[in-house]
Amino acid sequence: MTSQFLTVRVPGDRAQGAAAMHSALSGPLRGILLIVASTLFFACSDVFTKALTATVPAVEVAWIRYATFLLLVLPLVLAHGGRKVLRSQRPGLQVLRGLGMVGSALLFTISLRFLPIADASAINFVSPILITALSIPFLGEVVGWRRWTAAFVGLIGVLIIIRPGTSAFEAAALLPLLGATCWAGAAIVTRLMSNRDHTVTTLAYSALVGAVVLSLAMPFVWVTPTAEELALGLSVGVLSTAGHWLVILAYKHASASTVAPYSYVQLIWVGVLGYLVFGSLPDSWTIAGAGIIVGSGLYTAYRERVRAAQR
Repeated sequence: MTSQFLTVRVPGDRAQGAAAMHSALSGPLRGILLIVASTLFFACSDVFTKALTATVPAVEVAWIRYATFLLLVLPLVLAHGGRKVLRSQRPGLQVLRGLGMVGSALLFTISLRFLPIADASAINFVSPILITALSIPFLGEVVGWRRWTAAFVGLIGVLIIIRPGTSAFEAAALLPLLGATCWAGAAIVTRLMSNRDHTVTTLAYSALVGAVVLSLAMPFVWVTPTAEELALGLSVGVLSTAGHWLVILAYKHASASTVAPYSYVQLIWVGVLGYLVFGSLPDSWTIAGAGIIVGSGLYTAYRERVRAAQR
């Protein structure tokens, strides 16, 4: 007995379906999936970092991360011509970008020693708003009232989390804010370079600058890590490097305005992992502030998409 609801698929239908699926995963959807995957890597890296800062100096934790980063990037450098790939068209800007990145990583790492991971992460996500502000003097961009309003609202979200002038205020809350500023500076420098260098060149400079800068401080803070601490440190380096690589791949498949909003998924991961590992839950102030920051960031990404469509 047959049914009108019974559908018989022929091999051609199956091939067409597979082709359609492959096409969907080759564009924006793949970029979104990659950026979401990167947020999980970053969240795990942050959790391991916070665990390490309880017993290991923050500068040393950041150094282990960058040393691992450098070791992972080295094979890529050799595969792309060794010294040739280190020849940058804008070496000064590459060094400046590297300094911004290592400053961001170090300040955020220090903040995890004192703050709940959800609070530090939420404050750190103000960087897109700071990028909007810095793009005016350094890139000559025109920012309309809508994006300025979104930036102002986002800063209100940060103030709700930090709560300056109250007994709940902690000076350490300024550290992720300063880290976000360093990251925004690095993003502006990246735009100034206008993709003149190979991706591996940029990765190599980032790893080298961070490793050299942090190595200079090692004689003053070094504490010999245990085997477990070293394993955690190496995991931080591997996870953060993998996360950055996934971000690079994501931006190859989709525009920044398409994938950037999905980076906020990281706040969900850190909230869940922070509870599972440290037993800490974000309070209502942090949730409210984070919600406002995310909302302003999403609107800013939307305006970026509108501006890109009008060009």
